Amino acid sequence: MNSQPIIELHDVSRRFTSDRSDVVALADANLTIAPGEFVTVVGPSGCGKSTILNIIVGLLDPTTGTRLYKGKPFDGVNRDIGYVTQADNLFPWRTVLGNVEFGLELRGIGTKAERRERAMELLKRVGLDGFAGHFRHELSGGMRQRVNIVRTLAYDPAVLLLDEPFGPLDAQTRLQLQDLLLKLWQERAGTTVVFITHDLTEAIALADRVVVMSARPGRIVEVVPVDLPRPRDMYSIATDPQFRALYDRLWVRLEDEMRAPA
Repeated sequence: MNSQPIIELHDVSRRFTSDRSDVVALADANLTIAPGEFVTVVGPSGCGKSTILNIIVGLLDPTTGTRLYKGKPFDGVNRDIGYVTQADNLFPWRTVLGNVEFGLELRGIGTKAERRERAMELLKRVGLDGFAGHFRHELSGGMRQRVNIVRTLAYDPAVLLLDEPFGPLDAQTRLQLQDLLLKLWQERAGTTVVFITHDLTEAIALADRVVVMSARPGRIVEVVPVDLPRPRDMYSIATDPQFRALYDRLWVRLEDEMRAPA
């Protein structure tokens, strides 16, 4: 991996203030992420996981501290970064193909024919080329998230942020999409992924490192390397003794944070 971090947070805090409340969502967060790294983030509900993603992409600014991308501070939304949320956010008036083409159109990438070819290649890669002419309401939840992911991957972002993208899906579909995401990431050498989840099994199985956050105000309390070989078999990895040891260690840490007084 490149020695220059692609993402850096130095003593980053974020406070939300209104007439009724003053809430510190994130406190003194320090994190560096290398190009091509797959990092997952876990922690109790309301601990600031999504706030970290919003700061990384530029939807939110830190209240205090420094945010760097490729060694430089920036303002506003960083267009090098793709963002996939739990809600698929597909445009209901566009077909599946039209949704995947959207990011390419927005960035003026290629001709119309080139955009269509690229979008169809990705849809074929995720088994949805036969649904190119369908609309959002005609797709299952898992199919929508596959479209959501490839719509973002279509323009080859340097960094891909995912905020619990598989949260609402059934266990079997989650497993299929976890496996698919790993394969797509491995095919794109150098793409950096930051993935938020409440599922500790998912966090370990996908990641190079797992970031553990405290209860609110959210702090990064531990960053744990996942020394499991790649490529990984998502269907059997949980039976690996090394996986179980990591799971038990992280669960104890998470349990302490979840039991912390609010």
